[in-house]
Amino acid sequence: MPIAAPTDSALVFSRLRPRLFAIAYRMLGVRADAEDVVQDAWLRWDGSEQAALQSPEAWLVTIVTRLSIDRLRVAKAERESYAGWWLPEPLLEVDEHTPESQAEMAGELGVAFMWVLERLSPDERAAFLLRQVFDYDYSEVAGLLGKSEAACRQMVHRAQERVQQDRKRFGVDQDAHRSLLGKFLDAARSGQAAAIQALLAANVELVSDGGGKVPSFPRIIHGIGAVTRLFCRTLDKYPGQVEYRSATLNGEPGFLRYIGGQLESALAFGIQDGQITGIYVVRNPDKLTGIPQHI
Repeated sequence: MPIAAPTDSALVFSRLRPRLFAIAYRMLGVRADAEDVVQDAWLRWDGSEQAALQSPEAWLVTIVTRLSIDRLRVAKAERESYAGWWLPEPLLEVDEHTPESQAEMAGELGVAFMWVLERLSPDERAAFLLRQVFDYDYSEVAGLLGKSEAACRQMVHRAQERVQQDRKRFGVDQDAHRSLLGKFLDAARSGQAAAIQALLAANVELVSDGGGKVPSFPRIIHGIGAVTRLFCRTLDKYPGQVEYRSATLNGEPGFLRYIGGQLESALAFGIQDGQITGIYVVRNPDKLTGIPQHI
């Protein structure tokens, strides 16, 4: 049976899909939720009067943004009872197979950045992302969110104030990022405490997300000594069983940690001034299903 050729409607949606997914994922931090939002947008798009639309992109981005806001409101309420700290589901090898989709998913997508976004309200998060990441002007943001331009400016300003200090960690040169983490990988594999300490900032933090499914730390771990001891103790606890593998997580260099050949966690990093300022350890198995489970 011959395969039906895609319609103009399907082609338009396919062209915009990478941007729609990029917005939804940055809003929600969970691949399946972002894909559900995009699928819902497709159903609405397929049933719409497209000929009357002045801008298919504006219409679809509006739908995806508002669906994401609604879903994030529900998610935030659920995350209040989440066991421990909530980190986004890491995307392994961010690549949707086209240069356009790679461009949409590049940039400020890292786990450290997503961690900071969690402190924003859903509306603030949407306004901030549309303006600062996707480069819509304020009049466009206002139209997409159905709010006044003044209100959007105020939301973006508030969001900037909340994330400004942490944003210094972002925009690190990829080669420098990769070089620093290569040194850390060698140090973590060998358990050389002094080598690990030399790469950590004095105010380094480690956040662990087990989701109540596996053990994780109920508090954020602060300081060079405490973080170093955690890596060294892991090697001591599982002699000869700990393997670290380099990986691209959310478009940035990171690690996968295997213990006894089984995936134990995905580790992402925040970097500033040539030192590691944040380590974000995703251990919740529900968030690791898209990553090879065995060496």
